[in-house]
Amino acid sequence: MGRQDRERLGITDHGGPDGAGPGDGRTILLLHGLMGRGSAWAPHVGWLRRYGHVYTLDAAWHRGREWVDPYAELHDVAVPAGTAEPADAALRTERFVADAAAALEAVGDGPAVVIGHSMGGLHAWCLAAARPDLVEAVVVEDMAPDFYGWTTGPWDGWFGSWPEEFTRAQATGMFGEVAGRYFLDSFDRTAHGWRLHGRIPVWQRIAQHWGTRTYWRQWSQVRCPALLIEAEHTLTPEGQMRRMAVQDRGPGVATRYVRVADAGHLVQSDAPDEYRGAVEAFLSELGGPPR
Repeated sequence: MGRQDRERLGITDHGGPDGAGPGDGRTILLLHGLMGRGSAWAPHVGWLRRYGHVYTLDAAWHRGREWVDPYAELHDVAVPAGTAEPADAALRTERFVADAAAALEAVGDGPAVVIGHSMGGLHAWCLAAARPDLVEAVVVEDMAPDFYGWTTGPWDGWFGSWPEEFTRAQATGMFGEVAGRYFLDSFDRTAHGWRLHGRIPVWQRIAQHWGTRTYWRQWSQVRCPALLIEAEHTLTPEGQMRRMAVQDRGPGVATRYVRVADAGHLVQSDAPDEYRGAVEAFLSELGGPPR
């Protein structure tokens, strides 16, 4: 796959075990959360490469302020996505799932372990439901199927206070040490600090879409093994991830559930050792590559 194809699809190839190339061993695709970016997975790429060939995917509208949607004409968007309001259809979960499927088809290395945080976790299990041929197993971190009726309204004032550019001190002061590092790993670097890599109104509309529907049906259709990682201080509705863990998804389909004590929504950043331990145990249980 050429550089232009990777950029169009939002893929970054991080390689695999020493001496292995694409097509050797398991494929691992990492999906970030809302307002995140593939680069926020950097602390985990190294150890994940022991288990397979690792790719990250930057979701649409998370690829920089000047990003242009290559499929804009399909959604009645006539000008660059960095300045236009994308149509509602372009912000539906199905669009992001289709992008992830296109990424895996382009990689072409067989079914993948898809690891997602928050929004990325939702996209991971919806991808597994829609395209079981592309997904070997899923890891879902702190995401639930039902936010029906929720809006971003309670946070709108806070979002409005975000500056166009951040210093490190501003990011730490606004988000805290852990989330501050996560966001700085995601934002665009500038000469004087860091800039948002997308537009808050578009991110809000993505989240508000979740409040118009539920995703229990998609979860029930996932036929591959799954690991659910929930933070003690979760942002998900109470009890939903435990309910996911016990739901019957078909004969012999296993679900492992881990609740990480004292961790917040960014489990992989807040409790990296516990996160790694849970994922490594899960990957080890999967055994060798599926081919």
